[in-house]
Amino acid sequence: MTTPAALTLDHCRALDAADPLRPLRDLFDLPPHTIYLDGNSLGVMPRSAPARVAKAITEEWGRDLIRSWNSAGWFALPQTVGNQIARLVGAAPNEVVATDSTSVNLYKVLSAALNIAAADTPERRVVLSERSNFPTDLYIAEGLCAERGYTLRLMDVDSHSATTAADLTAQVQAQLSPDVAVLMLTHVNYRTGAMHDMAAVTAAAHAAGALTVWDLAHSAGAVPVDLNGAQADFAVGCGYKYLNGGPGAPAFVWAHARHVDSFWQPLSGWWGHAAPFEFTPNYRPAAGVSRYLCGTQPILSLTALTCGVDTLLAAEPLGGMAALRTKSLALTDLFVALVKQRCAGLGLGLATPRAAPARGSQVSLTFAPPGNGNGSATPTVNAGAYAIVQALIARGVVGDFRAGDATHPERTPDILRFGFTPLYLGFEEVWHAAEHLRQVLASAEWQQPRFHQKHAVT
Repeated sequence: MTTPAALTLDHCRALDAADPLRPLRDLFDLPPHTIYLDGNSLGVMPRSAPARVAKAITEEWGRDLIRSWNSAGWFALPQTVGNQIARLVGAAPNEVVATDSTSVNLYKVLSAALNIAAADTPERRVVLSERSNFPTDLYIAEGLCAERGYTLRLMDVDSHSATTAADLTAQVQAQLSPDVAVLMLTHVNYRTGAMHDMAAVTAAAHAAGALTVWDLAHSAGAVPVDLNGAQADFAVGCGYKYLNGGPGAPAFVWAHARHVDSFWQPLSGWWGHAAPFEFTPNYRPAAGVSRYLCGTQPILSLTALTCGVDTLLAAEPLGGMAALRTKSLALTDLFVALVKQRCAGLGLGLATPRAAPARGSQVSLTFAPPGNGNGSATPTVNAGAYAIVQALIARGVVGDFRAGDATHPERTPDILRFGFTPLYLGFEEVWHAAEHLRQVLASAEWQQPRFHQKHAVT
């Protein structure tokens, strides 16, 4: 996107008028007077979801009862939805299943990866990840490492100073020592929005003798992903963020064809059995990725997830993920430019890499009150970022907050986090969001005590 020296509201309206993806907004039931910049945490409800879920409740469950496992396709829903998702992440048909949560699926694939590593390279005893990886990933890895006698090693990747995606790759590659068995990374960092070059990092890991496990929670449906093209080993992802599947929607899991039948996954439940209704006492895993299923599937949630993924697939005639990525970069570029232009001197700093190939579909900002003696945008912790987000939400601009590390604020500051979902977000809304942010800061509105009251979910 080429931005003029002075951005105006008319400029943003002209971008909306020329946007070929604009009709996709009508697929969503957006609440009035809301600028929603939190699709990286919970996607907006598709208009089709209430009627589709109601049909599953009143007709398939209410009228047809147990017959719907066959007549309504309930039994095959994990594979049906998985094949939808496969089209978004560079997987082949029948390589993805939608099931369980991201955490549970990560436990499955990391266990499988460690099994492969133990068989092929038993001398390697380290799982390598980022210190800033999403905590549940680190918790799952910590537990598995303790159980199996591995070490979880955390590296610090400086995404803020990265000017290219190659900078991030080089930092990871430098940590791939001969004792690393598995490299476990989130493709797009949940805090900063920094994005790894999956193909380059995977190639570096393989050259160093390590397997890769990728978390796609902040990239599936947000940026183009090509799991097979990157020769990745395992991947998991979230259904309720950019896939718009609803709160707590099932996640998904993928394993490369070279690995998928190598080992049982550890949660060998009856739904992953080769013939679940044989009811035999001994487990026999299903062929392919279906063995990564475990217990009885959440049909109503899978039904809602189908509607969410349909909204992404509706973009295929308009250019698909490539077109969505182009608009995503234009939206985030616009927001960064507007913040720089309209909020100068008000204490904000950019935590997201500026280089397009090194960032996902979000913009993360830091805040330090002007006049604090260390620069107006020096990253800090507990300096008002939470209250600013709450003040914006009160105005109808919905982003979110992620707390930093009080012991190392220069490394991990508080974050104001804004997600930009190109399916339903317009350029004029980005202009208004930046203007609300300016007003909240310039008027010191965020200092009102009501905006400092902490909620359970931030």
